[in-house]
Formats: sequence, structure tokens, C-alpha cells
Amino acid sequence: METEKQLQRLNERLTYMREIFADKDNEHIRRLEAATADYASRAPDLGARERRDALLSLEEDFASVEQALDASLTPMDKVRIVRHPQRFCLRDILENVYDGYTEIGSMDEHSIDPAMVIARGYITRRHGKRVTNQSVMIVGHEKGHGEEFRNGGSAKPWGNAKALHYMKVAETENIPVHAYVFTPGSYPIEDTPGAAQQIAANIYGMASLRVPLIAVISEGGSGGAEAVALADRRLMFSHGYYSVISPEGAAAIEGKPDPGGRVSPALVEQCAGRMKITAEDNLRMGYVDQIIREPDLGARPYHYDFFRSLRQELLRVTDEVSISVRGLPLFRALRLRSRRKRAARGLDFETSYVRWNLPPSAQVLLVNRRHRKFRDLSLHAVRDLTPLSRRIGDIRREVGWIVYSRFRHDMLQKRRQKVSEYVEEVKSEWTLFFERALAPLHKLVALFGRASERLSVETVRELTELSEWNDNQEQRGRRWAYAGAGAGEDRAVSCPNSGIHGCLDQWAPDLYGEFAGVCPNCGHHFPMEYQWYLHNVFDEGSIVEFAEDVEAGNPLDMEGFSAKLAASRQKTGRKSACMVFEARIKDVRLITAMLTADFRGGTVGAAEGEKFIRAAERAERMRFPFFAYVHGTAGIRIQEGTNGLIQMPRCTMAVRRYIDAGGLYIVCYDTKSYAGPVASFLGCSPYQFGIRSADVGFAGPAVIVETTGLPVPPHYHNVYKALARGHIQGIWDRRELRFNLSRALLTMGGRNLYYR
Repeated sequence: METEKQLQRLNERLTYMREIFADKDNEHIRRLEAATADYASRAPDLGARERRDALLSLEEDFASVEQALDASLTPMDKVRIVRHPQRFCLRDILENVYDGYTEIGSMDEHSIDPAMVIARGYITRRHGKRVTNQSVMIVGHEKGHGEEFRNGGSAKPWGNAKALHYMKVAETENIPVHAYVFTPGSYPIEDTPGAAQQIAANIYGMASLRVPLIAVISEGGSGGAEAVALADRRLMFSHGYYSVISPEGAAAIEGKPDPGGRVSPALVEQCAGRMKITAEDNLRMGYVDQIIREPDLGARPYHYDFFRSLRQELLRVTDEVSISVRGLPLFRALRLRSRRKRAARGLDFETSYVRWNLPPSAQVLLVNRRHRKFRDLSLHAVRDLTPLSRRIGDIRREVGWIVYSRFRHDMLQKRRQKVSEYVEEVKSEWTLFFERALAPLHKLVALFGRASERLSVETVRELTELSEWNDNQEQRGRRWAYAGAGAGEDRAVSCPNSGIHGCLDQWAPDLYGEFAGVCPNCGHHFPMEYQWYLHNVFDEGSIVEFAEDVEAGNPLDMEGFSAKLAASRQKTGRKSACMVFEARIKDVRLITAMLTADFRGGTVGAAEGEKFIRAAERAERMRFPFFAYVHGTAGIRIQEGTNGLIQMPRCTMAVRRYIDAGGLYIVCYDTKSYAGPVASFLGCSPYQFGIRSADVGFAGPAVIVETTGLPVPPHYHNVYKALARGHIQGIWDRRELRFNLSRALLTMGGRNLYYR
């Protein structure tokens, strides 16, 4: 009976190999198939000892073949490994790594997402005669073993929301968080909240979480991974992958198949290799800190030695994060060096106790180190062509602004504000005293004084009638200084809503000139060039661009992509999809970051992320409000792989630093704004608005249909839907953008602005 079970396990391993290597003809697998079939045919005629010896020899053959096959794995082979039902899952880790755990929540889809598991666990450590149970909060994606109701680990918005909630519970209880990433990407659904806005909330929350956060990546797909993976240490399994998009998705974009068609397996394999998605690739680029070695062809639930090594690594890394922020710097460094030497000699971390709860000073240092860590990522992928002389000038100017801001705002204005508050307090008390003392005299004057004059007819009308919107140049703030490119065309333009609202055709010079691209009947907004906003929203002559020589590049050396970038630079006259500048609106100075849709669809890569971060940092130094205008974005630039994906947490952390410093961050979406930027550094703003007729969301309609197989309702992503689910806080008419933005600058947030 035992021999039959062993033979069954070997057949499962053989099936696993066939499925991992798909349709590839492999000599090693054919040899194992023949050997297994030969043993199965001879087994009934063999004695017990002979069967045992033959089975032992067959197992040795299996181990030898698995080792040989493991050395020849391609990136796409590793993708198939992490997706295979036989691969270990989060529940296997809970059972084999932690000494006890309690899962929080149920499997009811409307109270908790089955793809996201939250558990409170503990690890037992023994030091001397003392036994200590160290608590940890565990969050992660659960793929299960072929459990379809878990959506392959694709978390829905409420799953990510629950993960963030319990990370904050861990912060309250001062215990570490262990996050496990087993997801091809988040489930692309726009509900309440939508996928994009919840991922943005998660990244924003993790940016300043005041407890050690350790992330372990098996399958790290796009924004779904970033929703739980912004961590002090990021570990990655040796057979895992971490990518901006799935290889199939990248192949679909590169191959551009006909509707309903499929790309070739060869192109999928090619894209998997080009995007540099393996653990070794990500370690070399600096996006993970360590690789956890797995058995040949990937770990499965019965690899108990693997779980023991994973437990040791989790203890070691959590200890190091805690030690690195506790006590004096000199002693921290000495203690870390000592532990690493002992670890190299085989230290058992279960017998070496380190406190994981942090004092307040260590929590502040932990957050600061996390921010510095992510700020330095992907700098190798940025091409900054700024001349040395200009860099020196920029540094001198920045130093000057820092000195000026600290003197004016931190020293002078704060003291002046205290004096002003004291004077106002004394004045109010003095006024109240005189009002009470002179009250009898005021009554005599009112009694014997002459009657007040009657209000004028105009005053009565203004006080009693409803106001009307005045559609003139004064309401809009100025005459249009720039007309759209369509204003030079002698043709009629039909409104897409003409069948519903009966809109008449418009002459292009009128529509794109006087009407600012807005249908005068229904208000539909036709797309306009980003130059229209530069000339018609900001004060004339006030725009001063900076970091204009930071150039989008091809860090992964994608074939043909450098030529496409060169064509985009020639077509647009710009070096990247992001423009950052200082400007004024009605004499209020601000910093603006603009994503322009005409450069590679407004996609974000390392250059765009770096420029956005520099803009946020400049706004913080200068005490200026920070405005992000999204002329349109198709998401993260997939040709840069994780160099692009890492901009989601990097830019979000820059925004978090700016807002925590007391800045005002406003975002306005236009045309089509999707994916990674919306699900991170744009979607985390407390003040988000959309231009009428814009679309805002996580994934486009085609991606939703391909991913979920569900039909997409009409107008699924328009700004009115985004407003209904709370993603944006208002809808603005293009013609009123200058007026509305000026009003917002004077009425919204930002305690630490120069004009407050």
C-alpha cells in the first residue's frame, strides 16, 4: 500500500513537470515517463525488497531530472510554476511557518474577499529557560490549490481595504506585519471603493506605517502586488516573478492581435524574458532585498525543509529591521554586524530573542528609513541630461529657498502668528467689554435716531433672487490665449451626444476657439491639447519649467523601444510624458506636475516618476501648493518593467511626505486616466477632481472583459461614476478650471503654505 502511494506521488510530480514545461518536447521528461511506466508494469512481479529498491532508484532519477530541469527554467516557466495548483499557498505558510494563528473574517464575499486572507499569528522563541510568543499580523493573497472562488489571488477593493485596516490595527498594537504576495494583479472592478482608489489608499497608508513591515513575493503582479508590498524589507522566492504586467498582457500590447485573437506562445515567452521579471533580475535592479531559495522546480506543500528555512529568514529579517532603528547608531551597527557573523556560522534565530515592539523614537526613524529606501530606487534607470552648470545653479537656488523658508515660515511667521493671536485675544476681550458698557447708549441712539434708509431695489434683488452663471470672459478669468489645433480647420464637428440631446453641428473654429472645445448645448468636452491648459489656466508668462532634461529611457533594452521613444520626442518636442513647472494663478504661486497624453499615452516610467518626486520635494521646500493635472495617462510604461512599477510606491511616498509637512495637493483628471498612476500617487490625494467627459478608473474596458469575462456597462469609468463612488470630489467645466483652481487654493487644506 505504501509503495502505491509513493508511485502516485511520483506520477503527480511527473504531471507537474509536463504542465510546467507546457508543450515543450523535453528529453528528460520522456525518459522519466518511460522509467515510471516500466516500473509500473514490473511492480506486480517484484518482491517487496525489489520494489523498494526499484522505487528508490526511480526517486533518485526524479531528483536528478528535476535538478537538470531547474537549471534550464525560462522566465515563462517560472510564471507557470507560481500559477500551478500544486504550488504552496498562504494557508500552507500559516500552517508550517507560524506556531499558531487565528484567521480574521469569513469567506463571505460581501464581508471579506476570499482572495485576501488576514490572520493574527505568533512565533514561539526560546532563549534560555524563557519561552516567548511574538505576535505578528499576517496579510496576503490566497490562491488556494485550484479553488476558483478565490479568483487566483486577485483581490477586490474590499479585500485590500481589510488588509489596510488590519495593518493599522498592527500599528496600534505595535506588532510587525508580514505580507505575502500571491497575485497576478487586483480584480479590475469599480465599486465603492473602486480598485484604483483602494490601492492608492493602501500604498499611502503603508508609506508611514510605524511598525516593521516585511513583504514576501511569490507572484507579484502590478498594482495588486503594490497594495500590500511597500515594505522595509522585500523578500522574493527564487521561482517567483514580480512584474508590471503579466507576460500575456505585455504580448497582447506588443503583438496587437485582432479582436478575439490570441498572441503566439513564442511572443509570450519573449515578453517574459524581456521584462526582467525573475527574482534574480529584481534583486540586481534593487527592487527586492533578498532571494529565498526553493527546492528544484519550486516549493510545494510537502517541502517541509523549505518552510523551516522560510521561518528562519522571517525571524532574521524582522529582527534586523527592529535592531536597525533601536538604540544609539553605533550600537545598532555593532549589533547588526555581530548577528550577521553569527548567522553565517549557523545561528538558530529561534533561540535568539529580539524585541519587535518599537518605542516612539524608533518608529519615526523606521518611517524615515523606509522613505529614503524607496526614494533611492530606480535612479539607475533615469537619464538626467541636465548640464552641470545648471545643476549647480539649481542646488544653490534650492539651498536659498530652504534658508528663506525656514527663516520666514519657521521662525518669523510662527512668532508673528503667536503675537497676532495674543493681540486678537486681547482685542476681542476689550471689544466685548466696551460693547457691554455702551449697550444702554446704543439703545437710546436706536430709539431716537432717524430711521434707516430703505434698501435699494438692486440690493433687494441681489439678496432675494437666485444667482445665475455668467457665461462671459470675466467669469472664466480671462480671454482664451490659446485655441485648440482644430480651430484652424474649416469643417463641421458633430457632438457624440447629438442623438440624445439634439446637439447641432459646430464649426470647428468656433468649437475649438471661442467655445474651448465644449459643446454649447450639452456640455460635452472634446479633447484639447495640454498647451490649452498651459496658456489659459496659469497667469501669462508665469510658467518656469524645471527638470526638463530628465529623459525617458529604455532601461531594459527592449528591442525597438528606443526608436519609439525617439519618435515620441521628435513628435512632441518633449523628453518624457511628465512636465513639471512653477507657475502662478491669480498671483498665487504653485508647483505643477502635468502628465501629457501625447507622449506614449502619458505612461509613467522612471523618468516621469523622478520628475514627479522632484516636483513634490520642491513644493515642500518652497511651501507652495502642489497641483497634478492629468491630461491623460494609460498607466505604467510596461517596456520599463519593474523600473516603471516601482514609481507607484516611490511617488506616493513623496506625496505623503509633502502632505504630512502641511502641503496642499490637488489632482485634476482629464480625457482617459487609468491604471498605476491613478492607483497610487494620483489617487491618494484628498482633493481630486475631474473635467467633464473624462474617464477615470483602474483598468480599461478591454482589460476588464479579458480578465473577468464580464460585460462592461456603458460609461463605466466616466467622472460621474467616479464621483458617485467617492474617488473624486467634484466635476469641473474646462472653461472654469482657472477659476475653480484659484478658489480651491484659497479654501482647501495646507497648513504650511506661504500664503496662509
